[in-house]
Amino acid sequence: MSMYETEVITIDGNATDLSEYKDNWLLIVNTASKCGLVNQLEGLEYLYKKYKDKGLIVLGFPCDQFMGQEPLNSEGIKQFCSMNFNVTFPLFEKIKVNGSGAHPLFQHLKRETGGKSVKWNFTKFLINPEDESVIRFAPVTTPDKIEKELIHCLGDN
Repeated sequence: MSMYETEVITIDGNATDLSEYKDNWLLIVNTASKCGLVNQLEGLEYLYKKYKDKGLIVLGFPCDQFMGQEPLNSEGIKQFCSMNFNVTFPLFEKIKVNGSGAHPLFQHLKRETGGKSVKWNFTKFLINPEDESVIRFAPVTTPDKIEKELIHCLGDN
């Protein structure tokens, strides 16, 4: 099954799949509002705005698996991200990224990057439009450090 066929639930509670993002580079991130790395939302939004017309879509998947750092419900997450970081990139409902209840999308992403568990919030996965290449970035790798890889991938000289 293609990653694009994976069902996801938007932050507004609507079931969909990732097919609407096909033919784009995807930067998929597990987020958390109470994480010490939360300021990365600002950098992720910057990348989204700067490169969305060149084919980059940032997708945020809130996760509460790491020390309960995402205690908010979907509406609270949406408001927090909008009010504090002006997030406009797509957000989805809270999911699990590890263990037997891990969302199929993150099962796929981990499988494509060696099978290791997600270490913490703000682990990032960059996927090419054909879902053939996945690059994994550690939680502490900030969006500005990812930008160099994005420029190379998007062919933006």
